[in-house]
Amino acid sequence: MNLLEVEGVSKHYPNFTLKHLSFSLPQGQIMGLIGKNGAGKSTTLKSLVNLIHADEGRIEMFGQDFLTNEESCKQKLGIVLGGIDFYQQKKLSVITAVTKCFYPEWDDAAYEKYMKTFSIDPQKKVKDLSTGMKVKYMLALALSHRAKLLILDEPTSGLDPVSREDLLVLFRQLVDSGERSILFSTHITTDLEKCADSITYIKDGKMVKSAAKTEFIQSFKHLRKPGEGALSLEEIMVRMERTQYDL
Repeated sequence: MNLLEVEGVSKHYPNFTLKHLSFSLPQGQIMGLIGKNGAGKSTTLKSLVNLIHADEGRIEMFGQDFLTNEESCKQKLGIVLGGIDFYQQKKLSVITAVTKCFYPEWDDAAYEKYMKTFSIDPQKKVKDLSTGMKVKYMLALALSHRAKLLILDEPTSGLDPVSREDLLVLFRQLVDSGERSILFSTHITTDLEKCADSITYIKDGKMVKSAAKTEFIQSFKHLRKPGEGALSLEEIMVRMERTQYDL
């Protein structure tokens, strides 16, 4: 079963267009969304959750049309997007108390577990958190209402290498039961090599490729120089971005 199906999603701006994105994310898998800054990754994620209204296309979540069933779908979504902040002077415990009111399936035990796992003090104020700790706190909130699909925008950005590694291990643990799936954008391609099942690559608002990780890497073998072995995801991105490629 696919937890997410995206078909022909487009969004038009005066100076940028997201063109006809189509991909699917099966249950129990992690998909990485890659592309350079300005390629359309954040626009894609915001369109999927209707923070930006797509001009064209269809989005299906949990086997049902998302826009028709937006409220019920969002109960099963865990969303962490960049640029969303909290009141700087509020304690995390206060923000949590407000947040949990919106989720009938809120799990206090899960919340406490993730706060402890991430070493976050609920009595701290938002202004006292580093960028990395804010990301961890938002993840703790997202994971505490039994979300089946996590949509994350650059979740490992701002984390030190050890914390990043711990987060990637957590991602794998979250999907290993086969019930959850994760879609996350990142510019740290080594993270995807460690944990992703599939890759979707966007260039200039257009989808270049969406496939299982091994198939994805294999499909770019034409970029290799004579005598080179398999390219890393980072090498693929760098060479593709420097190449005029007919999409």
